[in-house]
Amino acid sequence: MALFTDGDVSGIEDLRGYDTQLLDVANIEGIDVTRKLKLAQDEIAAEVAVMLAGASPTVDPGRIVVTTPLKLWHVFLALELVYRDAYRSQLNDRYAGKRDEFHLMVKWAHEKIIQTGLGIVNDPIVRATPPHVELCSGSLPDGTYYVAAAWTDVAGAEGMTSIPATIDVAGSSFAVRMGATPANAAGWHVYAGVAPHSLFQQNSAPLTPGQTWTQPDTITAGGKAAGFGQAHDYLLPVPRMIQRG
Repeated sequence: MALFTDGDVSGIEDLRGYDTQLLDVANIEGIDVTRKLKLAQDEIAAEVAVMLAGASPTVDPGRIVVTTPLKLWHVFLALELVYRDAYRSQLNDRYAGKRDEFHLMVKWAHEKIIQTGLGIVNDPIVRATPPHVELCSGSLPDGTYYVAAAWTDVAGAEGMTSIPATIDVAGSSFAVRMGATPANAAGWHVYAGVAPHSLFQQNSAPLTPGQTWTQPDTITAGGKAAGFGQAHDYLLPVPRMIQRG
C-alpha cells in the first residue's frame, strides 16, 4: 500500500468506478475533478492530523499507509465535492441526490476508519521518483519501453513503484539509475515492460544505491509485477470525532 504522503490517494478512474457519469457532469458544469481530488486529500489530511494528535507516542503522518477504508474515504469525499459544486451551479435535485448519497458514503468510510484504525508502518519507504533512463549499447528489440523503480529497506520491504519513465529503443538497450537516495533505503528494484501498467521486475537481487542497471537484450515479461508499496505493520486506534453534516 502507498504511504498517504506518497502522492494522490486516488485518481479519476477510481472515482469513475463509483460514478460512470462523473466526467460528463464535470464537463457540463465546468468542474475540475483533479482539483477536487486534491481538496479531498487536504481535508482528510487535516482530520487525520487531529486523529494523530491524540496518539501516544506521537505518530508521524509519513508513516500512514493507504488502507482500503482510507482510500474509500478519499474517493467518496472527492465525489461529494464534485456534486456539491454541480448542485450549487444548477440547483438540480439530481445533483443534490448524488451529493447526499456520497456524503453518506463518506460517513460510512470514516466509520470504518474508526472501527479498524489507521494503518501504520514502522519504517516508511517513500515512493521513488521516476528513474533516469538513457540509451546504451545492446540488442533489445526495437520499441517503446516503460521503466519504473522502487526503493527497498534493509529488511527487503519495498516502497511504492515510481511513475514510469519512457524510452524509445532502436538497435540498442537502456541503462537505469536512481536519483537521491532516501536515508533508510538500502537498495532498489527495476521494473520494465512495453505497457505502462504491465511492468515486471528485471533484476534478480536488489541493486545498491548508486548502482546503474543495464537492461539485457530481453525484457522479463512475467514474475513479480510493480507494486503499490508497504503493508501496514499495525493498526493505530483513533478517537471518534463528530463529522460535519
